[in-house]
Amino acid sequence: MNEKQTLRHWAIGAALGLTLSQIPFGTIPAYAANAPFQQALTQHLNAEQGGRLPVEEFYQLRDEKPAWQSESAVEALIAALNTLESDGLNPADYRADRLMSEFQSSQRLGDSAQAAFDIQATQALLLALDHLERGKVNPRDVEPNWDVARPERGYSLLRVVHAVDDNDLERAFSLARPSSSEYQQLREALSQYRKIATLGSAPYLSAREESLRPGDVDDDVAVLRQRLTLWGEPGLLSADSSAYPMIGVQAAGDRRTFDAELEMAVKRFQRRHQLTDDGVVGEKTRLAINAPAASRVDQLRVNLERARWITPMQASEPRVWVDIAGFQLHYIRPNGQQWNARVVVGSPRRETPIIHSSISHLTINPSWTIPPTIMREDVLPRVRQSTDYLSQHNMQVINMSGAQLDPAEVDWQRPGGVMLRQVAGNSNPLGRVVVRFPNNDMIYLHDTPAQGLFQRDQRALSSGCVRVEGVREFAQMLLQDSGSRYQLSSLLNSGGSDRNVNLPQRIPVALHYLTAWPNAEGEVEFRSDIYRRDASVLAALQRSV
Repeated sequence: MNEKQTLRHWAIGAALGLTLSQIPFGTIPAYAANAPFQQALTQHLNAEQGGRLPVEEFYQLRDEKPAWQSESAVEALIAALNTLESDGLNPADYRADRLMSEFQSSQRLGDSAQAAFDIQATQALLLALDHLERGKVNPRDVEPNWDVARPERGYSLLRVVHAVDDNDLERAFSLARPSSSEYQQLREALSQYRKIATLGSAPYLSAREESLRPGDVDDDVAVLRQRLTLWGEPGLLSADSSAYPMIGVQAAGDRRTFDAELEMAVKRFQRRHQLTDDGVVGEKTRLAINAPAASRVDQLRVNLERARWITPMQASEPRVWVDIAGFQLHYIRPNGQQWNARVVVGSPRRETPIIHSSISHLTINPSWTIPPTIMREDVLPRVRQSTDYLSQHNMQVINMSGAQLDPAEVDWQRPGGVMLRQVAGNSNPLGRVVVRFPNNDMIYLHDTPAQGLFQRDQRALSSGCVRVEGVREFAQMLLQDSGSRYQLSSLLNSGGSDRNVNLPQRIPVALHYLTAWPNAEGEVEFRSDIYRRDASVLAALQRSV
């Protein structure tokens, strides 16, 4: 009989009131000498059965031994829990602020209290690991369109037990923490901005009628230098070398001049904040420069949580993912090469939803059946002014069976069950190619004749679907990488409309919403919260568990 079986039989005997001499089997382990404590631990474990956290499994892997009955073990757990602040989590959610007092109290109160504390400390550890791996917040609670189940535990609980045995709790946390470079860059940024938030504030840039431009000489230029120094730009001020950048700083006389060095610093700041990098400090740039550091801390916490949600989906290759708030599409090809493109996404009135799916087919030379919302809000008001709008935009009127109708015979004040279809062609809003994937929102990736929109910095302009710059190159890669025999150029020249071409192998696609995320250079970019989704995630993060 092994040690675990011996302990289980001994615990049962103790629970039945048998003396040690009455237990008719093997050797009792040394840690089982305290029968009342072990009986209390067993009773508490029985009460925990069926819980969401793997508490019972944790103790089974430890042969039912307690884990937190020494002050040094509790101190190590508390120290590790406090490091979760660097992940944007609140250590108090895992009892870090009261574990030591609870431990000391349990030591005075006896066996049952000690056993209860041991399990509570284990629960704190396992809850922290769960939140670190999958996120504290269930995304479905704050993102109504979230369409995938939360992943099962991916880390090894046995390795966690070994780390606890070695008193190395940070190693245990590293097993659950996302390992991606993007996650680590967000953590580093959070640490940086927390330090900035402790410095106090530099003076704010006042509103101006005229933008601050390179070559200007003005008192506001000195303030601009101070604000950018606060955000980490080096070399813009003269200061006491023993002082931190914002302590005891005095702008030298020539610091009122908007020189080339300052212009480059402004451009770097603008690139990190989704602004036109022209080196000119207009109103949008001024507001971003004046943002409180605490607001950036909150933004980073929110997006670290989102990063935990999407970690399982970021592991597969090939994959396509649309960074909605970053106005970018990224395609990770089977060979590891990454292809990037600018995109136009839904406006705040018609948001692009979060979607997880797989690309199934392409539509070549698509016609466009006007969605009900666009027809009601955008098209019908124009048609009611003049039915010429239909011919001008190559639109056909069809009934629910697809039969074409005469526009003159439709009561446009009460059109009933008619639909509008725009025929295929270069002027069609879908362009020449649509990339399709199953979803409940009728969202797809597509071409567009309005290529000039890709030059804008803020590209939340569509009715929900995603317009992709260079979509034809993208479509050809999808054909090639999925093993299709088709060439896109031949398909486009083959004539006809609405030709669907299936991909032999589906390619995963995800549409994610991230308002802070590292760029290709590893710098964290801050984006506009175009759909105002950050607040609900932050509020959920701040709620106690």
